[in-house]
Parts: sequence; C-alpha cells; structure tokens
Amino acid sequence: MNKTPKRLLSALGPVLGLVFVVLLFALNPKCPEAFTSFYNAKTIITQTVIVGIGALGMTLVIISGGIDLSVGSQIALSTVVVATALNHFSGGGECGVAVALIAAIAGIAACGLCGWLNGYVTSRMRIVPFIVTLGTMQIARGMAKWIGKEQTVITPANWLQNIMLVDPQPKWLIFAPGVWVTLVLLVGLAVVLKFTVFGRHVFAVGSNEQTARLCGVNVHSKRVWIYTLCGMFTGIAGVMQYANLGVGDPTAAGGMELDIIAAVVIGGGSLNGGEGSAAGSIIGALIMAVLRNGCNMLGVPKYVQEIIIGVIIVCAVLIDRLRHRRTA
Repeated sequence: MNKTPKRLLSALGPVLGLVFVVLLFALNPKCPEAFTSFYNAKTIITQTVIVGIGALGMTLVIISGGIDLSVGSQIALSTVVVATALNHFSGGGECGVAVALIAAIAGIAACGLCGWLNGYVTSRMRIVPFIVTLGTMQIARGMAKWIGKEQTVITPANWLQNIMLVDPQPKWLIFAPGVWVTLVLLVGLAVVLKFTVFGRHVFAVGSNEQTARLCGVNVHSKRVWIYTLCGMFTGIAGVMQYANLGVGDPTAAGGMELDIIAAVVIGGGSLNGGEGSAAGSIIGALIMAVLRNGCNMLGVPKYVQEIIIGVIIVCAVLIDRLRHRRTA
C-alpha cells in the first residue's frame, strides 16, 4: 500500500469510528428517539468541550513523545483559582466582565505555571514525564484543596457561568459559547502544527529526539514550551469546568486525565510520539461523549461504560502498535 492511502486511512479512521458509534445507537431500536434530536446533539457537543480542550493541549505533549498525568488536577486547581479570584476582585458584590476575565486569566496562568514546571523538570533534570507529572498531579490537587480550604468555593453570579449553557443567550449562537471557543482553539492548534516551525519541531522531537537535536532543534526549550502550552489549554478547560459547575471545586475532574489521554489516542495520536492531530483529538473526545450519552439513554450501568471505553483505548493502542510494526 502506498503512503498516501495509508495516511488517508489514518486520518479518516477517527471519523469512521465516530460515524460507527453514532449509527450504533441511532439504529438501535431500544435507543430513545431523543438520541437523534438536535438538542441531544448540542448536549453531546457541549459535553465534549472540557475533555476536548484538554485533549488539544495533550496532543502537543503526546506528539512530542511525552505524557501529562496532572491535567485532571490542574483543571480542579483552575476552577478554584477562578472562583477565588472572582470573590477577591468582586469584593462580594456583582461580578462585571472585567473581573470575570481577570479570574479566567488567573486560572489559565496557574495551569500554565504547572505546565512550565512539568516541562522544566522533565527537560532540564532529565526525569521521565510519567514520574514528574505523577508528582505534579498530587501537588496541583493539594494546592487546589489548600486555596479552596478543602471545600467548594461559592461565587457571585457572573457571565462565565453562562458559557457552557446548551441553550445559549443570545440564541443566534446556536451552540454554547464554550463550543465556539473550542472550535477557535482547534483551528489555531491545527494551523500551528501544520504550518509553523514550532509545529514541525514538535513532530521532530517526538519522532526522534536525537536527530532533532542534531538538526539544531533546541529540544529542552521546545519541551518547556510544549508543556507550558498544554498547561494553558488545561487552564482554559478548567475555566469551562468552572462554568459547568458554577463553583470552584478542588475535587473536580478526578480521573479526567485518563479521558483526555484516551481522546488523543483514540483520535490517532501515538504514545510512541511523532503522530497526532488536533482534529483527531477532538473527534476522539466526541466518540467518548457519544458513547456515554448513548449508554446513559439505554440505561447501561456506569461500570459497563468504563469497561467499554477501556477496551476501546486498548484496541486503539494495539492498532497503533501493529501499524508501527508493519512500517518498521
């Protein structure tokens, strides 16, 4: 088989998987008709936002040959920082747009700092990403509990709480504002990976770090930037999580790092590095959202859903390994 058909099949794989999952439920006579309604489609797409944005950041890390286990804890940290900033700058009164923006930036910056720490320790101290991010996962969760005083942080009403509404205001938006933010981030990351020097360096580092270094790529600097950007994407996902919950919750997003990593892998990202795409990761997140939504409508127990998604992840990794063996 020529390289072009292989690449086409690899690119279309996640799309075909999404179509298959949708048809699996849509054609099931036991599945309620509400599954195929436009409102349910909007619900599924909105439910994809948090994992999808986190997966965009994780795409950079996985393409570069790394991993980040701390993203779930970072999302919790972001919600608490946003909520705390809202309370601090509003003085207990009504939150204006400026205050909400400052709070959102604070949440993103907190996660960006976590990402920078991951990248710096991983690249400069030559410690494997799995161990570093396993440690920062605990640090970020502990920081979230410390800042939130181990309880939910209640905030005044503010416009951030409206960006994850399935029925948005104004209605001409059709989808929640968070969906449009995700689309903008998707296009931006896709352009960066496809058309910029930084994007080519990300693939180069993940494909063969030694060769990239010999070609003049500053691998240490690139890794720091990659993890920092991943942290910032995670911070935005944390803002969306705050909007979804309406409060800062230091216990939020427990285990979400696995969903985020799974979205990238299901979307065609390789844990060996050097492969992945922004669109594929979003499609991977959509596949999991459709699976959960359809299973809930069919009354499938949650533990069965977890088993199904786990099997899909293992199959995606297995397919990736077999594909690499054939091309070796």
